[in-house]
Amino acid sequence: MAAHSEARPDFRDHLRDEKNSKSRRGQSAAAPLDARAARAARAAHVDSYYAATAREVPDLPALEGTVEADVCVIGGGFTGLSSALHLADRGYRVVLLEAERIGWGASGRNGGQCTIGQRQPQDELEQKFGFDEARRLWDLGVEAVTTVRELIGRFDIDCDLKRGNLEAAFKRSDAEWCRRHAEHMRERYGFDCQYVEGDELERLCGTPKFRGGIVEHESAHLHPLNYALGLARAARSLGATLYEGSRVLGYDSGSPTRVRTAHGEVRARHVVLGCNGYLGRLEPRVAGRIMPINNFVLATEPLEADLRQRLNPDDLCMFDTKFVVNYWKLSGDGRMLFGGGENYTRRFPADIKAFVRRYMLELYPNLADTRIDYGWGGTLAVTMNRLPCFGRLDPDIYYALGFSGHGVQMATLAGKLIAEAVAGSAERFDVMARIPSPRFPGGTLLRWPGLVLGMLYHALRDRLGD
Repeated sequence: MAAHSEARPDFRDHLRDEKNSKSRRGQSAAAPLDARAARAARAAHVDSYYAATAREVPDLPALEGTVEADVCVIGGGFTGLSSALHLADRGYRVVLLEAERIGWGASGRNGGQCTIGQRQPQDELEQKFGFDEARRLWDLGVEAVTTVRELIGRFDIDCDLKRGNLEAAFKRSDAEWCRRHAEHMRERYGFDCQYVEGDELERLCGTPKFRGGIVEHESAHLHPLNYALGLARAARSLGATLYEGSRVLGYDSGSPTRVRTAHGEVRARHVVLGCNGYLGRLEPRVAGRIMPINNFVLATEPLEADLRQRLNPDDLCMFDTKFVVNYWKLSGDGRMLFGGGENYTRRFPADIKAFVRRYMLELYPNLADTRIDYGWGGTLAVTMNRLPCFGRLDPDIYYALGFSGHGVQMATLAGKLIAEAVAGSAERFDVMARIPSPRFPGGTLLRWPGLVLGMLYHALRDRLGD
């Protein structure tokens, strides 16, 4: 089946969530016959390069009956897996519930870029929050990438980990910003980065399309699905219990909180919401602060060594300065992995390969005759200010979501900070929770038209001016 056809359950899930969860305490409209049927009905991983090269994919049971835990984690992506791992490492009894398969959502489909810093640049954070708070956010952003590396090393996760990132400026004004930003980061933060332009820039990125850029080697990039599967193996090795095919239908706050699926429940003192773009209406108090959007990626056939050398000699991950960003890198086996384009509907493009290919060819026309082997999409969540949304409810329900494209590292960090907060040390979690997270105008029903208008405006700005 084509990738775009297999990806569409994302949006059937959203619709099903809205139907089945009139509130976070809503009951299921229709339940499958038994837990074995629920397990069998879970969606397969989308037909992607990542799924085709996944290592040691687990086959986990669905929840059946009542189980007790210290912490119930909802969601088997980076946030949930990191939370489960770090909590289990502290000795907590952890149960994780995933509606489909481990890493099934955006955590197993994204561009695999793991870049230093927050989603907003440091000078803007300084203006909004002051230098001291901006510095705390920067330090956490650095720690996020370090944490990814440390987990990969500690648990021997085979996920094509590489170093280095290039931010490439399309417009002259963006290039001037890159020059100032690189100087600012070196002087105020001691960050080892370099402004590049001209021949050196073209050598690094293999195209003359850009006016300037910033290169640094503290960022990382990796195979995201294998990273997620590695986190799952690590969490299980530490004693966490993971269930697949176990969609959460609601929960009743109390002592303990009862988290319900079609065939069982988890009774736990603490709950972690790690659903991101797949939250649906499970928690209405949070849903209006994020917007699910769709992003798309392709993978070419493996490229010849000389072509790889011309396109990306230092094997960096790269992204541009457009509002709707393009991002790309080479896979572990030498393919071009290119992400480009978004949409804001409940359907993916009919031909994802062609949809993304046109963005790739704008930068790399020399790939026009290269075969496209995979094209797929996924659903992530953005916030109004593009900064992640952390917080707690009730007061033992923790959430972290809305990573706005920085999920590999920031969701990993979120799990670490949530574990600290559950253990009674919330200072670092609160640094993230203090970030304002405004609701989208119009709430969950009317946020879509406003987002589309905003994106069209910024897309026009990308095309105009210099």
